[in-house]
Amino acid sequence: MQNAKLTLMLTLGAVTLSACTLAPKYVRPAPPVASQWPIDTPTTADVHLKWRDLFLDKRLQATIDLAIAQNRDLRVAALNIDHAQAQYRIQRSALLPDINASIVGARTKTTDTYSANLGLAAYEVDLFGRVRSLKDAALETFFAERENRNAVQISLIAAVAQQWLTLAADQDALRLAKQTQAGQLDTLNIAEGRARIGVLSDLDLNQITVQAETARADVARLETVIDQDKAALTLLVGAPLTPGLLPDGLASGLVTDTVPVGLPSDVLLARPDVLTAEHDLKSANANIGAARAAFFPRITLTGSTGSSSSDLDGLFKSGTNTWSFSPAITVPIFAGGANRAGLDSAKINRDIAVAQYEKAIQSAFSDVSNALAVRSRIDERLSAQTAATNAASRSLTLSQARYDNGSDSYLVLLDAQRTLYSAQQTLISLQALRATNLVALYRALGDDTSLN
Repeated sequence: MQNAKLTLMLTLGAVTLSACTLAPKYVRPAPPVASQWPIDTPTTADVHLKWRDLFLDKRLQATIDLAIAQNRDLRVAALNIDHAQAQYRIQRSALLPDINASIVGARTKTTDTYSANLGLAAYEVDLFGRVRSLKDAALETFFAERENRNAVQISLIAAVAQQWLTLAADQDALRLAKQTQAGQLDTLNIAEGRARIGVLSDLDLNQITVQAETARADVARLETVIDQDKAALTLLVGAPLTPGLLPDGLASGLVTDTVPVGLPSDVLLARPDVLTAEHDLKSANANIGAARAAFFPRITLTGSTGSSSSDLDGLFKSGTNTWSFSPAITVPIFAGGANRAGLDSAKINRDIAVAQYEKAIQSAFSDVSNALAVRSRIDERLSAQTAATNAASRSLTLSQARYDNGSDSYLVLLDAQRTLYSAQQTLISLQALRATNLVALYRALGDDTSLN
């Protein structure tokens, strides 16, 4: 029994000694970007974004909620977290010995032997931190998957919002096209009557017919676009959409007017994709410790304690105790350069992870800068386009009056109609751009505190 206690004490002592690693100290690389945004924009400290505070329409919020519950990509990302957590638990369990119990009976021609044992088999004493480094690497991989899931959810929320707003803008464009078509059909009916009595030339009639048919084709095109918008939105959501969830055109109040923006040092390092890259870097850094430990001896312990008897009835009687303790040490002498290659590979993987981390920061900086560039001038563009559309409308009114009085040809009126229609389409596009720019800024900033 004393020997069994000694074996247990040696094992626990070995576990206690397994507390260090040979992994290099982790130092976060400096962000390879400027300390200020390239676009002059007000910044706010301690920004806390929440998607519900940005996307205000209840139908849009309900659509996003449905997507979060049903989207398959998000489900996969969540399952990847569970998988990484299970892998971490497996790796962490290697820090503790496997203790097993066994009862064995053996019969030969001359003797019978029965034994009951409790023991551990080939437990590695992690003096140089190989197992602990692998455990740390698995833990960082788990953290990376968790942040990746947040990145997937933010991308999903942004994609649903953008597709929903695009559908709303296309509905406005279709409404405009139908109004234009109705006006062109009225003009064509009047023109056909005038042509029959000889007061309208065939050239003017054909030009009016072209306009009417072009408007009809435009309506059909936009109806197709809207059907495609709905199909794309359904795919993103992952479930059928009821009419009550769909928009009925762009309107004020669908999204908020402004988004608070923090400093680059605060924004970039909090984005989930950047955090994912950093956890991957930490995992690669920990793997260097495991590769370094391969150059040092590996100590394993095998031991057992129990009872052995030739009689099953006497298996647990006094005097039948047995024990064994077999420590082993393996010293690497020659491995054909495998250990050196393993360490070089681990260091290269760490350098790759550093480059990927820096690239993630640069991409994040670019995303935010692009969104800010659009936001800084979108109001001016909208104001100018609104003024241009109003001017085009007045021009059409004047051209119609001059045509009715016979002062201008139909070509002048036709040009005025085309100019107004084009200006109205551009205005709808800019209104959509203003709304979707907020979505782009939400995606670029990336730190949604409601996901934590």
